[in-house]
Amino acid sequence: MRVAVDLPNDFVEMLTEQAIAKEMRLAYALSLFKDARITIAKAAELAGITIYEFMAACKANRIPVIEVSREELVQELQSIGRHP
Repeated sequence: MRVAVDLPNDFVEMLTEQAIAKEMRLAYALSLFKDARITIAKAAELAGITIYEFMAACKANRIPVIEVSREELVQELQSIGRHP
């Protein structure tokens, strides 16, 4: 699908059309992933980058890649100490 967006000329002149499209794809992928509407793999695919690059973009945008509650983390850490 192709989506057209009208942008003011002074914004368009800052970057090439390809650079704007890449930024918009990444922003949309980050938004969908943050809202748990797509997986990290699908988000990376949508953004046109590797999953590792997408994880770095998540970090840069303060979007958690792994959602773990405090209780789950405490249980996991406690279970590590129990194994011989």
